[in-house]
Amino acid sequence: MKPLPAMLLVMVCILAGCGGYGDFRLIELSPAQPGAAYTWEPRDQPVLPHGGAGDWDAHDALNPSIVLRGGVYFNFYSGYDGRLWRTGLATSADGLHWKKEGVVLAPETQAGEGDYIAANGSALFHEGEFWYWYQAGPKQTPRLGLARSADGRHWRKERFPVLDFGPRGSWDERGLADPYVMELQQYFYLFYLGQDRAGRQRLGVARSRDGEHWQKLRANPILELGKYGAFDEMGLGEPAVWVGQGYYWMLYAGRDAYETRRLGMARSTDGVHWQKLPSIFQGSQPWDAKVLCDPTIELLNGRLAAWFGGGDIGSPDENLNGQIGVAILRLTK
Repeated sequence: MKPLPAMLLVMVCILAGCGGYGDFRLIELSPAQPGAAYTWEPRDQPVLPHGGAGDWDAHDALNPSIVLRGGVYFNFYSGYDGRLWRTGLATSADGLHWKKEGVVLAPETQAGEGDYIAANGSALFHEGEFWYWYQAGPKQTPRLGLARSADGRHWRKERFPVLDFGPRGSWDERGLADPYVMELQQYFYLFYLGQDRAGRQRLGVARSRDGEHWQKLRANPILELGKYGAFDEMGLGEPAVWVGQGYYWMLYAGRDAYETRRLGMARSTDGVHWQKLPSIFQGSQPWDAKVLCDPTIELLNGRLAAWFGGGDIGSPDENLNGQIGVAILRLTK
């Protein structure tokens, strides 16, 4: 196939709703504190296990996205039954003891989402509703959708996708996944995994005023693969971003040559140029010994916490015996 002309690529991008490309940074923060760092203090046992045989989350319960609203923790998490990934809801008064409420979002073939996944998403509360950006489409070529809900249980979807592939030859031409959205002043910022034709998985960022029409950073990707032998040499994914001590901080999952997944940390003063830090967090218990992934950030009893996925089987995507845990991120200076 001959490459498409540049003007045609631009038209395809506009029609797909991706909003084109731009040069931007996130909002300026207060002066950074160079010595700031975080320790990782996980609970030994999972707080949300996968389901039993025949349940919609029987194989894996992963990808938590936590929203604290009205004194209730809403956990929009991903469940896998051996064939299909769907989004479910669990609620909690303390962030530790959860009540599962069942499936709230599933893929719709007629909407172009395929029949494999509508999950692995990022939720926040905006203008009186839950907004949830999620991954859908074929396993090898996913894209990102958006759904909204007044109660977290009944959802209406926007036209799929709201963020599409990049043009031929780009770093995200074959897949978009692992969205993580934060709201700063008048913009939403979406950090996500992009995959190219060589199967390389790296991280990028896009911004939007309305959550539907996105402008990708022209300089993407913002975080590259690690060097040979590094914990993230085979792929990056599942970013979680927050603000503190004059920095943007990111937890992200890295895959090594043995499909072991651990969490790395990076920081930035502008949300675009990132510095990887020496901290690497790995599972310390049998249930998360092979995989630590899918972090999401929220407060727990006034302390910064990360809910995360863990598994005891090394795999890049599913059948991990996946369960959800929580760790305190304790600031050190």
